[in-house]
Amino acid sequence: MSFFGSTSNSFGNTTSGSLFGTTQANTNYNAMKDIEVTSPPDDSVSSLKFSPESMVQSTFIVAGSWDNNVRCWEVQQSGNIVLKAQQAHTGPVLDVDWSDDGTKVFTASCDKTAKMWDLNSNQFVQIAQHDAPVKTVHWVKAPNYTCVMTGSWDKTLKFWDIRQSTPIMNIALPERCYCADVKYPMAVVGTAGRGLIIYQLENQPQEFRKFESPLKYQHRCVSIFTDKANQPTGFALGSIEGRCAIHYVNPANPKDNFTFKCHRQNGTSSNMQDIYAVNDIAFHHVHGTLSTVGSDGRFSFWDKDARIKLKTSEQFDQPLTACDFNPQGNIFAYATSYDWSKGHEGFDPQKMKPHIFLRRCFDELKPSTKKS
Repeated sequence: MSFFGSTSNSFGNTTSGSLFGTTQANTNYNAMKDIEVTSPPDDSVSSLKFSPESMVQSTFIVAGSWDNNVRCWEVQQSGNIVLKAQQAHTGPVLDVDWSDDGTKVFTASCDKTAKMWDLNSNQFVQIAQHDAPVKTVHWVKAPNYTCVMTGSWDKTLKFWDIRQSTPIMNIALPERCYCADVKYPMAVVGTAGRGLIIYQLENQPQEFRKFESPLKYQHRCVSIFTDKANQPTGFALGSIEGRCAIHYVNPANPKDNFTFKCHRQNGTSSNMQDIYAVNDIAFHHVHGTLSTVGSDGRFSFWDKDARIKLKTSEQFDQPLTACDFNPQGNIFAYATSYDWSKGHEGFDPQKMKPHIFLRRCFDELKPSTKKS
């Protein structure tokens, strides 16, 4: 059976682009001359996720968008990138995640639902319901249970058995859920009002620690990092102030926790800076280094242990809104699309078309040889 069933009948002709082919470079919409994914979303890209490591024979990437759709492309070993299928919510898709075996994709939407896309049968069914838009969705696989965690602007965090219509657990949050990440046995949730809550997921989810963000302004994204044994030990937090925080849950030294400036540019005055939001953070699965993407239209690679920047991209003609690394760590995916950071007057519909790019990146993310 086809991994996606008979998608050619349901979705018409597929379209493809070559991972090693030529790309347009006549404007700075593709400032790094990376490989462009064909048939991108029609509105801003909210989230990108590569398929899990368990899918050793194939690489897929899914994207959620403000055009209400979730799309899935295959990055073929031949180098072609093929749009396989897509599904639609009745509101913008704010987050996406994969099941650990790669057979299902989970989506969170402004239509107040989360859904499950079974890629073998191509069925798209509702698995969660909230009283306000669902901001985050994550698959949780524990030794004694599996579930989907959803965080919403209705100030709740809910855990769902995909076989049941009611949540197996409902946790009240102090404020709206703005960002979250899961790496078993840890979850981190960031709320409005600069709140942060760490949950431990062993046996059943329960609050481990609650505290205020080390950043002064609203946070926008969070990503958990692991130690050399692949156990979660802390997280990186990005905010609207062009700053990131590296926070260890149990730091060996209090100085291990620090913040750094990113996605800032020198302003017109010598003592002023233009400050841009950090829209997404992703950790490299092999090297442990990380990427940030921002409203300034750039991506940057960082070594948190050496506390050094490894690379900054050229400037794109619109913000970067989402990013991810594939499990092997040799492909970096990132999306350019308007994030409304400059309001409606900053939007040019003729120029600001969403794009998704793939970049060969393994060597660029190698840790620095310099000491911090």
